[in-house]
Amino acid sequence: MRALERLARKKIDPAEIIGRDLARGLAAISAELNRQVGVLIHRSGQVETVIVGDHDRIVIPALAGVRTAGGRLRGLRCVHTVLAGGLDDEDIMDLACLRLDLMAVLTIRDGLPHLLHAAHLIPGSREGRDWAELAPVHPAAQGQSCIGLIEALEEEFSRARPIRDVDRGQDRAILIGVTTGARAAAEESMRELRELARSAGVQVLAEVIQRRRHIHPRFILGRGKLMEIVITSLRLGANLLLFDRELSPSQVRSVTDHTDLRVIDRTQLILDIFASRARSREGKLQIEMAQLKYMLPMLATRDDALSRLTGGIGARGPGETRLEIDRRRINDRINRLARELKRVGRQRYHRRSRRRKRDVPVVSLVGYTNAGKSTLLNTLTRSEIQAEDLLFATLDPTSRRLRFPRDMEVILTDTVGFIRNLPAELLKAFESTLEELFEADLLLHVIDVANPGWRSQVDVVEELLRDLELDRIPCLRVYNKVDLVDRETRQRLAAMDGIQVSAVDETTLAPLLERVETLLRRDPGSGKARA
Repeated sequence: MRALERLARKKIDPAEIIGRDLARGLAAISAELNRQVGVLIHRSGQVETVIVGDHDRIVIPALAGVRTAGGRLRGLRCVHTVLAGGLDDEDIMDLACLRLDLMAVLTIRDGLPHLLHAAHLIPGSREGRDWAELAPVHPAAQGQSCIGLIEALEEEFSRARPIRDVDRGQDRAILIGVTTGARAAAEESMRELRELARSAGVQVLAEVIQRRRHIHPRFILGRGKLMEIVITSLRLGANLLLFDRELSPSQVRSVTDHTDLRVIDRTQLILDIFASRARSREGKLQIEMAQLKYMLPMLATRDDALSRLTGGIGARGPGETRLEIDRRRINDRINRLARELKRVGRQRYHRRSRRRKRDVPVVSLVGYTNAGKSTLLNTLTRSEIQAEDLLFATLDPTSRRLRFPRDMEVILTDTVGFIRNLPAELLKAFESTLEELFEADLLLHVIDVANPGWRSQVDVVEELLRDLELDRIPCLRVYNKVDLVDRETRQRLAAMDGIQVSAVDETTLAPLLERVETLLRRDPGSGKARA
């Protein structure tokens, strides 16, 4: 222990990877213990940490307190002994994921230092690798300046990344898709993730899709691909990894610990978009409840040092831990939100009751997000509700009166858009809002035919309507944005059951109004919409 403490007090010349005295001390202790021994050395030459491993490997501790900014290396280099071999894959993984200045291994012969093998990251890939290895040298014969090499590398990384975009306060993400199925489906899902990122104000720097036979239980993708992503983030100045799938709490922690980058999944991104767009009190309550339910299993395990100690017989030892306190507070808040939402739901029910007493038919707009529902509502009712070319631009339900040419009035309702793999917490939280759909006499399924994947979007919406038991309500397909498709597509749509419109062009809406009025005037005894 005293020998290890002496190592921790040593300081070397910053121009050397490791000093000769420090190398001899490492080799002697490693040979005596028959274990790998390593040190983390600051650029100033000061030994920051001494690590004792086992015969085959060392484990670098968490480096949360050490800098790691876009385009910059860690400011630490790791040197450890090996009892056999040289640099291995785990060393390179640590080098990349922890953004170390250098990773070096010291081989031992007869209890003395033999050769120093070192590797460093490079800004551009060479021969399919994002790292380069230096020629092995004896610790007493180091010719190249270590600090000069590190500063030159960091300057190259800084020059390679788009500096002007890094410090604007905007998240800069790498999108990651991992699939066990067809690549075409993964690419379509990634296009949607890109749109979600744009809607959340996230700048997308790169996209990575990996097709695997099995999803890695810990890192989701392969360790080699993860290392490649870390190099890319260093080169581009990314600070966020955005996964196109739902991650378990342990997977989020594993990737975060190995990359030092923020990690969020598709569900969290959608929840964040909803939180930024909700305007009504009910919408804000629904989003907060969904976020708390998502956050609850994500709470990390804490140490007993954070326990609240209690006194008295039967209460000695660690009391209620910080983790338990957080869980209890979240559960209390969820219960309070549930009571408030029930109260708001009763108010909405009374409003619907008054509407039913007036015997005014209700027409609800449904469809995939960003299909043009709000734009169609604005054009039909000459309203000015928010309508943007963004996913989930409108969250809060909106109702407007619409008068038909033949002296007939209806209530036209716009609701939240659907999306594939809609988070279960979100669907549960929006139950009271979706109850508006159950009161509808007719559903207008708005479809964005200008989207290449509109057919799969139709399947998603219809499946969700079945899950919500809304398929019993008459539904009319409205093929929107026909002004953006070619003539051949319009001819194919004409052969299908539905109405072609352009929500921004009022002159195209007359056939839709006639069809809606016809459906609403049918005999209710026939199982269709009521008159």
